[in-house]
Amino acid sequence: MSQNQLTSENEEAIRSATEWIPTLRAEIARVIVGQRYLVDRLLVGLLANGHVLLEGVPGLAKTLSIRTLAGAITADFKRIQFTPDLLPADIIGTLVYSPKESTFHTRKGPVFANLILADEINRAPAKVQSALLEAMQERQVTIGDETYPLPEPFLVLATENPIDQEGTYPLPEAQVDRFMLKLKVGYPSQSEEREILDRMASTSPDTSVSAVTSLEAIRTARTYLNEVYIDPKIRDYIVNLVLATRDPEAFHLKLGQYLQFGASPRATINLTLAAKAWALLQGRAYVVPQDIKEIGLDVLRHRVILSYEAEAEEITSEELVASIFEAVPVP
Repeated sequence: MSQNQLTSENEEAIRSATEWIPTLRAEIARVIVGQRYLVDRLLVGLLANGHVLLEGVPGLAKTLSIRTLAGAITADFKRIQFTPDLLPADIIGTLVYSPKESTFHTRKGPVFANLILADEINRAPAKVQSALLEAMQERQVTIGDETYPLPEPFLVLATENPIDQEGTYPLPEAQVDRFMLKLKVGYPSQSEEREILDRMASTSPDTSVSAVTSLEAIRTARTYLNEVYIDPKIRDYIVNLVLATRDPEAFHLKLGQYLQFGASPRATINLTLAAKAWALLQGRAYVVPQDIKEIGLDVLRHRVILSYEAEAEEITSEELVASIFEAVPVP
């Protein structure tokens, strides 16, 4: 079936299934000034069923953005403040003994919610971070001998602070790879900063939002994600981008000394799903190469493991991924 046929058949259905997106954006914009990059990628994670890691200095509205998104959706939301003394049971739950009944009862933890804000996730030790692994990948947790499914949708939105590394525990590669997207949140522009001042320079700024969409609407939009068309040439383009992170010489890139490990097959899957979600946000029933370029850096930046030589020369993963995008032929 041709792209034009798919477009004519699905365009109206997709437009109807995603009509809540502009309303949701507008509601979030009542509280969050600017940050279109951040908000759009949170929506990509929501549509593509992928977890999102946000990195940025304090005060850039990372936590407020996630809290506002949750408030604009009729979804269960839990915030977990990661600290060095946190225990795995504080996240997933535990068994509580009842002396009166001489039995154990399951007390579920805050992970049993649709949206989880893992605030400053790198402040908790490895055993606590790993408690999220099963939940993030399998979307279930085990308490005692019982396994419990998590609500649907289930999305972990985590923040980490790139400065003030004292008392932090870097996320292991296995856990970082569980995040579909890693976002680098930057400073606002001059005009946005002025608007932030006008709105928020108050002892009681208005950060309330109304629920403007439902979980059912999100589930419906997700079903159309699978209908978004990707041409075989674009599929090959995605595969070549990921292969270039493992074997850059095959694409005439002299980057091998800077790469310790390339992206895993999970990157191929996530880049495809994220590109579909990005196309869906634009109201299209098909993916174009520009979609891959728009979202590709956020999918690949945390999956490229740098060598000691790259770190010594202060070469970043973003620079390597940008070089790969320039070298791999676009269909």
